[in-house]
Amino acid sequence: MLKLKLLTGIVIVAVIAVLGVASIALARSHASTATTVTVKASEFKFVLSTKTARHGLTIFKVTNKGHTAHDFKIAGKKTVKLGPGKAATLRVTLTKGLHKYICTIDSHASLGMKGTFKST
Repeated sequence: MLKLKLLTGIVIVAVIAVLGVASIALARSHASTATTVTVKASEFKFVLSTKTARHGLTIFKVTNKGHTAHDFKIAGKKTVKLGPGKAATLRVTLTKGLHKYICTIDSHASLGMKGTFKST
């Protein structure tokens, strides 16, 4: 009887340990699913390191490489106005599909500062 209780206790501890490790691994894999996209803004274009990523959290690291101020807007979120040489990070949760991005300053979008980002 004592051996059965001891064995049951060991099995329960083992199951708890496995569940604990699995939940930590799951949390880490969820956190690591974010995609980082570098965006270089200049007159009058954006250059993205990729134009496609898995849906979910996408981090856009925007740097103004141009000589005039620019910003970057996607999925209803926008960076601050970035002066030459300045940078900002934009964290956006994207759904599957196509997402338009633009520079909202003056007529920059009509001059070419726009595009489409695809979330799969």
